[in-house]
Amino acid sequence: MHKNRSLSRELSLISLGLIKDKGDFKLNKFQIEEIFESALDTLINHCRDELDNCELELENASQKILDSELQEGVHSSFSNVREDLKKSLKKIETVMNTLSVTLDFPRLIVSSGQIDIREDVNQRISNIINNITIIDSDIDQAMDGWRLKRLPRIDRDILRLAYVDINFLNTPFAVSCDEAVNLANKYSDIQGRKFINGVLRRLQTVKLQ
Repeated sequence: MHKNRSLSRELSLISLGLIKDKGDFKLNKFQIEEIFESALDTLINHCRDELDNCELELENASQKILDSELQEGVHSSFSNVREDLKKSLKKIETVMNTLSVTLDFPRLIVSSGQIDIREDVNQRISNIINNITIIDSDIDQAMDGWRLKRLPRIDRDILRLAYVDINFLNTPFAVSCDEAVNLANKYSDIQGRKFINGVLRRLQTVKLQ
């Protein structure tokens, strides 16, 4: 169920990115369903790209190890070879972790055909569409001198989804925050991740007052 919820959030995020952000979304259920299908295609293509990248990184790391072995035969600087090996092994570990997550997606993609995930995505998007003014206003209050509209679109949508989790779907704050950070890790940058984390914590304070 946890992975299904995570998939719902990710598909919701991709879906929102396919909707023009004018501050006044107007979509019916059929249009949201079409957007969902496009988001699913986007996610599948992203997985294919990840697999291709993993293959390339593994080849590069393997070549690095081979080069280190050859270098060891020519030079006696074993410390340099050891550092190269450590870097290569770290790269392989990162690649394998990515590969593991990516290989898990086919099962999740199949599960995306389940009605509960489709309804969950529809609910999340509908909540944002129908309450966009109050959502953006509340987030603005927690921006600490910034404005939501100044953030990159992906960061705005991650915050909106987290807000819906907290205020409409009764998701525990810690879970909502973790899920938002996970999405930021995948789709935003370092600055975006830090900013999202900070805004969410201030948003909790605003809601508790």
